[in-house]
Amino acid sequence: MRTVGVVGAAFLAGAVLGPVVLPPVVSAIAQESGSRAETYRLLNLFGDVFERVRAEYVEPVSDRDVIESAINGMLQGLDPHSSYMNARSFRDMQVQTRGEFGGLGIEVSQEGGYVKVISPIDETPAAKAGVKPGDLITHLNGESVQGLTLQESVEKMRGERGSAIKLTIRRPGAETPIELSLTRDVIRPQVARFRLEGNDIAYVRLSSFNEQTDTALRNAIATMRRQAGNNLKGLVLDLRNNPGGLLDQAVQVSDDFLEQGEIVSTRARRPDDAQRWNAKPGDIADGLRVVVLVNGGSASASEIVAGALQDHRRAVVLGTKSFGKGSVQTVMPIPGNGAIRLTTARYYTPSGRSIQALGISPDIEVLATREEANAPLRDREADLRKALRNDNSTHETAPVPPVNLPPGVSDKVSRLPPEGAPAFDPTKPETDYQLQQAATLLRAWSAAEPQRRAAR
Repeated sequence: MRTVGVVGAAFLAGAVLGPVVLPPVVSAIAQESGSRAETYRLLNLFGDVFERVRAEYVEPVSDRDVIESAINGMLQGLDPHSSYMNARSFRDMQVQTRGEFGGLGIEVSQEGGYVKVISPIDETPAAKAGVKPGDLITHLNGESVQGLTLQESVEKMRGERGSAIKLTIRRPGAETPIELSLTRDVIRPQVARFRLEGNDIAYVRLSSFNEQTDTALRNAIATMRRQAGNNLKGLVLDLRNNPGGLLDQAVQVSDDFLEQGEIVSTRARRPDDAQRWNAKPGDIADGLRVVVLVNGGSASASEIVAGALQDHRRAVVLGTKSFGKGSVQTVMPIPGNGAIRLTTARYYTPSGRSIQALGISPDIEVLATREEANAPLRDREADLRKALRNDNSTHETAPVPPVNLPPGVSDKVSRLPPEGAPAFDPTKPETDYQLQQAATLLRAWSAAEPQRRAAR
């Protein structure tokens, strides 16, 4: 199972016989023997420390807990997205990718020992309580999360439906900690929310990429096409605050809009493990103009979709720069002992660019609020400890094709909301400035294209 929010690698050894290459082969064997001896010495070091902990720690400890903590520490020391999942956590992850899980409904990462909110999932206890992207959860039921692994913190936040938990949050800009009381629920996020905007613009928001995403998207678009008849002027695909999920779902969603060409490729440690996914004929939108909305919470699978549609010029990307998670995690089950989530590859858009630590830059930048123009940038992948570097300088990339809009259409879009614009209210689409600018662009685009064709 691969996620991009998640290939295998092995060592390849070989020798060419002949007097010319014999000395290097002998040298390589000597180096390998020395390396193996050093590995055994370090494993003995681990055994010594393990025995000291078992014998002398102030309280008795479980051998399994100590070993699992050591494994998790080894994986988390590699990059922000590799980790160990015990059997229970692995089961929870499998349930989540199926589109149903129990808890609060928060996508999280770890930063500075605290739990950092990437995005609350729509209409879950976390979203209803006002948890926001960028919040740092410092305490759970009054107990500090410092010293806990991310998985341990997540397990504490999950629980039986109806049970309560108190979160202590440190929010950027807030002078004092925020206390929130939440009641756990069964989380069945509606992965695709959709509606018609003004009877002529189809709007679909994807909240994550689980096993239900592609089916939900297809149903949403088919439903709106029936509702609107021949009146549709465009489609807004909203990927804002979508933290990603399954790689195959990102490929399928991209393929839904593309007739041909590459969607995404991955490059691993060994060149032989490189993979590429191509589009098959068929566009579920039948050539309808598309705008993709992204922001700093759009990560991983969201960036694959935005990058593919941008590189093929199938869509105009509007909003602010995305998160910048350009790595693939492979989930490797360990029979009887859960699984490891290991970063095994980087992924690349059709033009060959890696968005790792860079993100997808919008074709047209539109800020959600005027305050955002002067606010510090929201933390992204590049700010995470041990984040993988971007390797665009090591391979050839093609330039992203320019936006090909009719003259004057992009001028209809304004980067900043007007003075005194109402604050965003999720229940009132007219207060969503980025969405309204996307609709304005699509309507202007639709009006200008017939004139442009007639002038040819």
